[in-house]
Amino acid sequence: MATVAFHTLGCKVNHYETEAIWQLFKQEGYERVEFESISDVYIINTCTVTNTGDKKSRQVIRRAVRKNPDAVICVTGCYAQTSPAEIMAIPGVDIVVGTQDRVKMLDYIEQYKLERQPINGVGNIMKNRVYEELDVPSFTDRTRASLKIQEGCNNFCTFCIIPWARGLMRSRDPKEVIRQAQQLVDAGYKEIVLTGIHTGGYGEDMKDYNLALLLRDLEAVKGLERLRISSIEASQITDEVIEVIKHSNIVVRHLHIPLQSGSDTVLKRMRRKYTMEFFGERLERLREVLPGLAVTSDVIVGFPGETEEEFMETYNFINEHKFSELHVFPYSKRTGTPAARMEDQVDEEVKNERVHRLISLSDQLAKEYASQFEGEVLEVIPEEVSAVEVNSGMLMGYTDNYMKVVFSAPEDLIGKIVKVKISKAGYPYNEGQFVRVVEDSALAKEEVFNKEEAAI
Repeated sequence: MATVAFHTLGCKVNHYETEAIWQLFKQEGYERVEFESISDVYIINTCTVTNTGDKKSRQVIRRAVRKNPDAVICVTGCYAQTSPAEIMAIPGVDIVVGTQDRVKMLDYIEQYKLERQPINGVGNIMKNRVYEELDVPSFTDRTRASLKIQEGCNNFCTFCIIPWARGLMRSRDPKEVIRQAQQLVDAGYKEIVLTGIHTGGYGEDMKDYNLALLLRDLEAVKGLERLRISSIEASQITDEVIEVIKHSNIVVRHLHIPLQSGSDTVLKRMRRKYTMEFFGERLERLREVLPGLAVTSDVIVGFPGETEEEFMETYNFINEHKFSELHVFPYSKRTGTPAARMEDQVDEEVKNERVHRLISLSDQLAKEYASQFEGEVLEVIPEEVSAVEVNSGMLMGYTDNYMKVVFSAPEDLIGKIVKVKISKAGYPYNEGQFVRVVEDSALAKEEVFNKEEAAI
């Protein structure tokens, strides 16, 4: 039996797609082995979001070539899409496929075995207007299931290469999304994370359908307990989306809304499509309909030309609006983007100092957010046994509002919904006490219903 090994760099979408590619190999009878072992085929799913992403991707490709010089080395993903020639030039690379036509990979491998000629299967992504269906019925190592609903992005922010790697916005057929959601729940997943390159843009390329309608239609998936949106832009949080979230039984109290900067002047240079006034107003509306909402965000520090005043605008906006956690990135030049060519690049030392200030603010805000839930009983889906020394042997999972909780409970509860009392709030994790397993909500409702009938 032929073997295949995978290595994934980069984001959640890449991890989702690696699982989808594995399904294709599995159907052809391949056996999956660890990347560090000797395999007949190596698939490297690359990232190109920063120059470092390219570099790491090249290192992993070379590692696979050294591992087994006789193997078929196939490179896919974003770096493969933007720089196929650069990858083909690495000795030992046999096949390059970008971010489309992944289904052709197996045919390319057979063709390569016959002809022993390198194959470049990368086409022009900008011409693609069709969403490529890639099904994932279950995940190798996850208790939270990702469900990819769209591809590409039309925004062209000045710091970002991704539209060139992923193409323009393409939404997945809603019927396929619902079908796969039901398939994942039937496979035992209680929580689904909607993911994509520009997830909140879902439906922008459709005539009479949008994200709000998709969220509403996903309510019909039997047994789905939690629905999380991996990321949504402020401009995509329409009144209609807020209304659906307000009445939803499954959308969680957590939204990841990328800020990138809290200064209108920096946002303009980034070519972001909102003002701070608009962003703040959306947050207020959301908090009205979802009390206790956790808002996490991404921030780029030290964008070209960022002054101390502009940085402080970002700092103060975040502090004022009480984000619950931030991913802070120092700006790094991405070759091929307008921002990399901008004058006044910010000094590395200044960048790092600002990054540290924002990270300590993020830690403080995360503790403040968590502290309001101390003593409360929340629902947690345990994901794994904690590997952290202090908590080894305890279960680790997330609440609906994305607080990480560790607590003692039997291992067979992984993937189930359990009630946990937050005994000690903190960051990066909270300590909890296991209370009980949540029964199937449908059965619980039935029980209440019967009691009411008996009372009549």
